[in-house]
Amino acid sequence: MTFNTVIFDFGGVITTSPFEAFNRMEATRGLPKDFVRSVNARNPDDNAWAKFERAECNAAEFDALFAAEARALGQELDGASVIACLSGDIRPIMVAALDELKSKGFALGCITNNVPSGKGAAMASSDEKAAAISAVMERFDHIIESSKAGVRKPDPRIYAMMCAALAVAPSQCIYLDDLGINCKPAAFMGMAAIKVTSADQALHDLGALLALTFTPLGV
Repeated sequence: MTFNTVIFDFGGVITTSPFEAFNRMEATRGLPKDFVRSVNARNPDDNAWAKFERAECNAAEFDALFAAEARALGQELDGASVIACLSGDIRPIMVAALDELKSKGFALGCITNNVPSGKGAAMASSDEKAAAISAVMERFDHIIESSKAGVRKPDPRIYAMMCAALAVAPSQCIYLDDLGINCKPAAFMGMAAIKVTSADQALHDLGALLALTFTPLGV
């Protein structure tokens, strides 16, 4: 199989996972581990989180909607506290990999489920962080943000939109995401999907598919 395109999720792949921040917040608040994920997993196509990622509600509305969903599960947690956890830290090794792929002629895409909150595509909390993330985003040939497109992963339409924008067939693409549920539609369409559990694992698996060894940082 010949691949010419690599498509990345952003949070949890290019940056650290917001799930880590969720867990820290849950521990601080005395909430069950993975409580935020459990709320977001219920009614996944029409809950507060899904609506926010499709920009069908604003931050204030999400705050109230999420709080109501949490309360229905016997816990008190406002949506604003969840939003505060969203922006992860950039993984330099992944940025270096983007540069290496670009230098070898691969087309690069980014499909990110995000919300209309914070600064920029990665919902940064400061101008400095937003600028750093914007510099990373410039490496992609095309970016699809759920909050702007009005469609979110794992809806198959968002992957088809990327293929159309880059003028490639799914079979020419490798897709990386930290959520298995988001990898499944990509694989069903014919992409080679990689579920990311760490930066090192992601680059090992990507390198295996491309017969490529990524240059370590500092070399």
